[in-house]
Amino acid sequence: MNISKTNLPRVVIIGGGFGGISLAKKLLKEKVQTVLIDKHNYHTFQPLLYQVSTSGLEPDSIAYPLRKIIRASDRGYFRMAEVTKIDPEKKIIESNIGELTYDYLVIATGSKTNFFGNESIEKNGMWMKTVPHALNIRSLILENLEQAVITKDPKKRKALLNFVIAGAGPTGVELSGAIAELRNHIVSKDYPDLDPSEMEIHLVEGMDRVLPPMSEKSSRKAAKFLEELGVQLHLNTQVKSYDGNLVLTNTSKNFETQTFIWSAGVTGAPVQGLKASALIEKANRYEVNSFNQINGYDTIFAIGDIAVMESEEYPKGHPMVAQPAIQQGKHLAKNIHNILGNKKLEPFGYFDKGTMATVGRNRAVVDLGKFNFGGFFAWFVWMFVHLWFLIGFRNRLVTFFNWVYNYVNYDKAARLIIRPFKENQKQSKSDKAL
Repeated sequence: MNISKTNLPRVVIIGGGFGGISLAKKLLKEKVQTVLIDKHNYHTFQPLLYQVSTSGLEPDSIAYPLRKIIRASDRGYFRMAEVTKIDPEKKIIESNIGELTYDYLVIATGSKTNFFGNESIEKNGMWMKTVPHALNIRSLILENLEQAVITKDPKKRKALLNFVIAGAGPTGVELSGAIAELRNHIVSKDYPDLDPSEMEIHLVEGMDRVLPPMSEKSSRKAAKFLEELGVQLHLNTQVKSYDGNLVLTNTSKNFETQTFIWSAGVTGAPVQGLKASALIEKANRYEVNSFNQINGYDTIFAIGDIAVMESEEYPKGHPMVAQPAIQQGKHLAKNIHNILGNKKLEPFGYFDKGTMATVGRNRAVVDLGKFNFGGFFAWFVWMFVHLWFLIGFRNRLVTFFNWVYNYVNYDKAARLIIRPFKENQKQSKSDKAL
């Protein structure tokens, strides 16, 4: 990998997500050689991917070059590579660009879409974990609208204007709300020869309410907001298959659609090489102790979505969202500092900063401890928090400008088919592990 040899301890971080960059920023100040590895040369702010897919933002608003983070220290290195295997005995990682030795290894590979073994959905559906995925969805939505304008077949037009989202977690709720606003404010202006009422948005959820991870009060408010926007909710409904045209469910309700988006779950994205006992098979995530050490390994750590740290408060591990990853990354940097100084390791303690989801313009819900609120103030809080955690001043400025423009003009500025979507360009096997 052409990494210079050094007498300093080498810490290799696999993954440039929230956990990986949080750790890297802190380690760059330590007397260690830090090597950050990722398949892409940028960090993606995943909470706003849905806005890229619905034309609200361009990708460069939510992506940040990883080299701009690493260049803060002459002891930091970045390599764009895919790690294929770990050899813990030799302390070597193998990748598509070569091998590299490590003194300490941190796995921060995050999660990937979970299809629960449903091959038809994996083959024919759309999902959203990366910027290319979001651009595929954006192109598909716009191309289907273009096709709907010119088709004379009512049945085909109905399928083109049917949008079905499976999974009513934060991603599904935010995505369906954004598509509804696209219909309510944009379609009649851009497509005067289309009747917006023909465009239907269906949100399908296997449980009995939307936003299952959040409080029942927030769930009820979110459902009310979605219905006000014209989103049709289908609760206690599970998607069984999708053949590219027809969504079959476990009820009598099926959907003919050319746009089916799967947002019903995620699973860990582990790396081969560690012993089977280190991995919780059902979750596909590494079991770690309170210091984020993978069970059975003193010098290999895992943070963020890929890690399961069981505790009395979190028996199934911390929620797979940004905050645990960020906090674990910062805390692990302190513990690596303690290791190098022969000091005692400190156990990780998670500070829950709350959960939130936006449903659309002036509509959001927030759970903050025992407090739950929704509406305009919750929406304002949601915007402030997401702007705050965006990486880079330019990203914050561009995103803020776009939000102000969209709010004042009821418009979305990124309705461009830059990458035409084609059937054979759906997520390839290499994309599935991103």
